[in-house]
Amino acid sequence: MPISPPSALQSTVRRKVLVRLMPFLLLCYFVNYLDRSNISIAGPSGMNDALGLTSTMFGIASGIFFIGYILLEVPSNLALHRFGARIWIARILITWGMVAAATAFVQNAPMLYAMRFLLGVAEAGFTPGILLYLTYWFAQRDRAQAFTFFLVGIPLSSMIGSPLASWLVQSGHGLLFGLDGWRFMILVTGVPAIVLGLACLFLLPDRPAGARWLTTEECEFLEADVAGEDPVQAHTGVRSVLGDAKVWILGIGYFGLIYGLYAIGFFLPTIIKGFQARFEVKYSILQIGLLTAIPYGCAVVFTLFWAWHSRRRDEVPLHVAASAAIGAIGILLAIWANSPYLVLVGVAIAAMGLCSGIPLFFGMSTKFLVGTAAAAGLALVNTVGNIGGFAGPYLFGWIKGLTGNIDASLYLIAGFCLVSMIVAISVSRWRSIERIDTPDTVR
Repeated sequence: MPISPPSALQSTVRRKVLVRLMPFLLLCYFVNYLDRSNISIAGPSGMNDALGLTSTMFGIASGIFFIGYILLEVPSNLALHRFGARIWIARILITWGMVAAATAFVQNAPMLYAMRFLLGVAEAGFTPGILLYLTYWFAQRDRAQAFTFFLVGIPLSSMIGSPLASWLVQSGHGLLFGLDGWRFMILVTGVPAIVLGLACLFLLPDRPAGARWLTTEECEFLEADVAGEDPVQAHTGVRSVLGDAKVWILGIGYFGLIYGLYAIGFFLPTIIKGFQARFEVKYSILQIGLLTAIPYGCAVVFTLFWAWHSRRRDEVPLHVAASAAIGAIGILLAIWANSPYLVLVGVAIAAMGLCSGIPLFFGMSTKFLVGTAAAAGLALVNTVGNIGGFAGPYLFGWIKGLTGNIDASLYLIAGFCLVSMIVAISVSRWRSIERIDTPDTVR
């Protein structure tokens, strides 16, 4: 059922929060995703040859990031809930920026593995931390769309970041300290996170009460609006979350989307470079980056539309299921295509499905998690899901090396998309995520 028209005060407050917070948070996530995925451009642009990386070794380097990330995900989110978003998010940004920039100076595969692992440790808790932070500012009915405005940084980073990173590789060779182009690119893309971390200390209020740009009336309304839509069936602590099968099921569903996202994301430039032998075409490094951007440009537009449609219909789980189905269809089209253009169309459809489903998945989670439970629950869902961040690139590279082509790896992605679809359909029947209308709920 479509939601009721908002009041004038509700619209004003929501607009203020969006304008004040989302551009900065989106920029942070843009840099975040660029720093964790920039080796997808560096790999086929000289890094693999310089460090002697096979497809399997590149998959390990891409995925080992998530081992460090997973280990500290839940503790980091609990720390944010306890110490405040401003200081903790600033700490994450500054430390990951330092590690990301230092990765430019690795000399061999083990050093690359170590730095990628440390990057995951430094970044741990960032995404679920921001999602938790947004629950302090947006009522339940608005969270899926708010999460989308933040997580659209995934396709946006690939759409803008891939050509940018490719241009830095191509134009930065020997420009600084005699560094190779791929090293220059990794160094330059790591520095903005440090700058944003310092800016975070001045720009990010911990809670609505600390926002100077909200009037007293607006602050009181916002806090009452958010509190008025807390889940009726809420967990009481971290242990109850960790032992709840529903949270683990959500994590498994999220795993399917993340597996496909990172398997495609880290290997797409390599896939496009492979067009040269498969279809007898020739691309420069910059052209590979521009072609990589096409699927994610489509994903940006569709992700924003799909979040708007979900909010308009006031329904989330079945939209997630449709996203997963679209992802599977796109992958199958990419497998069966007989031209580079049809492969890109298939990958674009897959990216539209995967990217649009991810923010909505977190929108489901917050329908029955609140407070400290939300901190632990969002982190646990993200942790289980991000195992796919390691498994996706690793298995994609291993299967590609084993079979000599990418078809089997793509079929596996399609299979995990179907798992996510089944989970989302199941979640749509959970009573604890249904909208609960009460007299106190502000519309």
